[in-house]
Parts: sequence; structure tokens; C-alpha cells
Amino acid sequence: MSQDSDKPWAGRFNEPTDAFVEAFTASVGFDQRMYKQDIAGSIAHATMLAKVGVLTDDECKLIVSGLKKIEQDINNGSFQWSTRLEDVHMNIESRLTDNIGTVGKKLHTGRSRNDQVATDIRLYLRDEIQLILAELKRLQIALIDPETRQRQKHMRVFYSSLSSTRS
Repeated sequence: MSQDSDKPWAGRFNEPTDAFVEAFTASVGFDQRMYKQDIAGSIAHATMLAKVGVLTDDECKLIVSGLKKIEQDINNGSFQWSTRLEDVHMNIESRLTDNIGTVGKKLHTGRSRNDQVATDIRLYLRDEIQLILAELKRLQIALIDPETRQRQKHMRVFYSSLSSTRS
């Protein structure tokens, strides 16, 4: 694969992208945390493409199994992220086409990069909000728990006695 052949704008420029520009514009260091959401969204999209007849059932199965294999590779730490590929979407799409061939490119049918980014962010935030809510619930329980309140009462008495001795 040539240096820029896997970029969305491949063929529009005569020279490869400067390494500084690649590093500056790459978001993969941040957005790789959305790989689960990207893969889930891609599996749903492939399933929809098969349902409407854009993909055959065999193509859909190949794409889904390829995406699940990539998820396993990421989970076990064997997936190599590349800043040259800029973001989580291009890293996964590139690995998918490397693993299953050109049928992997069909996954992009009917879905813009903006659609993919918006879906990933929405799914990621939905999952993160659930984690935050769980932590808030733990905090509420700690604040309401009688033992915790009793410890807090003793701390208030202790601190108030300290401040009165300083006067």
C-alpha cells in the first residue's frame, strides 16, 4: 500500500502528506477510546446494508466477523494504531480491508465520515454517561449511609473544636 493510498483524499495530491501535518491532524491518540462504539456502529451499518440488499449475507458475515476479530485484537493489545491513518475509523477500516479484502470497503456505502463520527461520539457519550451515573449513585449512597453521616458528624465536631481552640 502506498503511503497515502488509504487516505480519503488519495489521488488528489501528487506528494505524500508531510509527517508533521499527519501528527498534527491525527486524532487517533484520543479517539481510539471509541473503538467499541465504532465497531458496534459498523456492525449495525453492515447489517442494515445486508437487509436492504446492498451487501449479500456472506459479505455481511465476512465484514462482521472481520470487525469482531479487530475488536479482539484491540482488546488483547495486538492492534497497531497508526497516526498516518489519522483516526479510529480509518485505522479500523484499513485493518478490515487488509484482513478481508475489498469487500471491507463496501462498509462505507451510504455512510459519510461525519455520520460515522457523530454516531461514535453519541454511542461513546451514552456509555460514559452510564458510568458517571453509577458513580453519582455511589456518592449519593455514601452521603446517605448512616455510618458515613456519623463519621462526618464526628469530623465536624473535631474541626469545630480545633477552630475554637485557635481563637
